[in-house]
Amino acid sequence: MEEKLEIQGRVLSETDIREISELIFRFPSWSRYKLSRSLCEQWDWRNDKGQLKDMASRSLLNKLEKKGYIQLPPKQSKYPRRMKDQSNRLSLLPLLSEVSELSEGLPLELEVVKSGSYSHKLFSTLLARYHYLGYQGSVGEQIGYLVWDRKGSPLGCIQFGAAAWKVEARDSYIGWSSEEREGNLKKIANNQRFLLLKSVPNLASYVLSRVCHRIDEDFINKYGHKVVLLETFVEKERFLGTCYQASNWHYVGDTAGRSRNDRYKKLRVPIKQIYVYPLGRRFREELRGKV
Repeated sequence: MEEKLEIQGRVLSETDIREISELIFRFPSWSRYKLSRSLCEQWDWRNDKGQLKDMASRSLLNKLEKKGYIQLPPKQSKYPRRMKDQSNRLSLLPLLSEVSELSEGLPLELEVVKSGSYSHKLFSTLLARYHYLGYQGSVGEQIGYLVWDRKGSPLGCIQFGAAAWKVEARDSYIGWSSEEREGNLKKIANNQRFLLLKSVPNLASYVLSRVCHRIDEDFINKYGHKVVLLETFVEKERFLGTCYQASNWHYVGDTAGRSRNDRYKKLRVPIKQIYVYPLGRRFREELRGKV
């Protein structure tokens, strides 16, 4: 592909086309809807409100297929169920916690959210209503937790999902090649959402610590493979990242402040701090496929 290919305001390279083809090849049963959202997450392709531009992504995929660069799976007869109006789910919300000190809520319970359950409906409702990025579901591997206090009232929720495809600071920290990244990226989980319903001192770092001690086992139980590194992106103008620092996450650098394929440096996005948390001493060797 010698010519410049610009679709939906993005200039695509041969590497971009190859990544899309590999995604289709790796997940042949995925619908076009799931493919488009997964591509948005890999590219961190979002609007000014931080929401995934899945409609633009779907249009991009359709246009690429018409031009003969890719072959999408057949259209499915049934469209995936969209998230219903969250205002209709307020009846799901139990009495919120009255905890004002961490000790008042202990012991906390971390409940793994299961698809289709009451906990999943509550989890999605809380994020959609109270998280600044909202929530429209997720694609690919992901694990969500509901945080309950000792009286059974919700304190918040936290979600981990697929890692970002390419992150210069993170990749330099790991020291892996593009081939090693491609083969082992699933061993990294991205903290995509973190919501606390109460401002309680030390609660955020406590929840992070609890999750870090169990998430590897939860991924093994759910997906059959381990995770050895966690990552997250903290918007600098909005948050300080204090809870990650208090939980011994490592700051490795900032994002560039522009979208991934913005070669002309015209599209500005919020700059984010990049934090990572190794789950073992030999995480680099495992991510590089050396063990």
